Order: sequence, then structure tokens, then C-alpha cells
Amino acid sequence: DVQLQASGGGLVQAGGSLRLSCAASGFTRDGHAIGWFRQAPGKEREGVSCITSTDGTTYYGDSVKGRFTISSDNAKNTVSLQMNSLKPEDTAVYYCAAWRRVPDLNDDYDDGIEYWGKGTQVTVSS
Repeated sequence: DVQLQASGGGLVQAGGSLRLSCAASGFTRDGHAIGWFRQAPGKEREGVSCITSTDGTTYYGDSVKGRFTISSDNAKNTVSLQMNSLKPEDTAVYYCAAWRRVPDLNDDYDDGIEYWGKGTQVTVSS
């Protein structure tokens, strides 16, 4: 079975940090980009970040660029998202996902999406 298991969410004050992890299994990572999208209450889903399996190129949505860092441990089949300088508007459910091709994270996050897991809640208090 395909699994993209996210962990590491929680409650943090504005300006703080959290680290999300995603354990991927049940599919071939080659040719996929792995990363995150999020959904805030009452808002549409939004692409956050992804990393390619071929060469580790990283991509970020404009709203998180410069604050979030994605990384991959291929030996452990995990992808992590270090989130710094968190803002209340980062509050959302964060989903780990696998895409067949790198999406436009700003405008079309689900283009090429193939798998995603249950989300993890991130709450940033002001």
C-alpha cells in the first residue's frame, strides 16, 4: 500500500519553528517529486514545497520562500520540512504528497499529483 505518513505538527507561537517529516513507502520514488501542500480553514489548498527525487532540486511557494526548507533522506525514504519564522497565516493542515512532475506550487498545486496522505495540523498563535 502507498503511504505518505506526515508527522511533526503542533502548536507554536508566531516567530517559532516546527519540523515536519514525511515517511514515504509503497511506491517508487524515482520520477516523483515529494513535498507538501496545505489547507487553511475556509481557504483553498495551496502548494508549499517539493523536492525532486532525481537531483534534489527544491521548489517553494511564494508565501513560504525564505522561511521554509525542504530536504530529503533517500536512504530513509523521508522528506522533511523545516519551518522557521512561522506566522499565524501558516496555520493549516499540511499534507505530504507525491507528484509525477513538479507542479506550479503557486497556481496549480495538484497538477500531476499522484498520492497524498493524511495531514498534520500546524497551528501558529499570534
